[in-house]
Amino acid sequence: MRDSGIGLDRETVDKIFSPFFTTKAKGMGMGLTICRSIIEAHGGRLWASPAEPHGALFQFTLPSKAQVDL
Repeated sequence: MRDSGIGLDRETVDKIFSPFFTTKAKGMGMGLTICRSIIEAHGGRLWASPAEPHGALFQFTLPSKAQVDL
């Protein structure tokens, strides 16, 4: 997913998947932590990076059924 918001700096990218880390006044900081744990439980990977010239890019992978059966 790519957005066109204010973006992520490198320091935020390093912390964004940590439990209870949030940049929002009313955020709990658990959403991305939960997303990553679900994806990893299925053998996948979730990561974020700054999108140029602004915004953020979130990507994930999941193994195909053939890879899981191996």
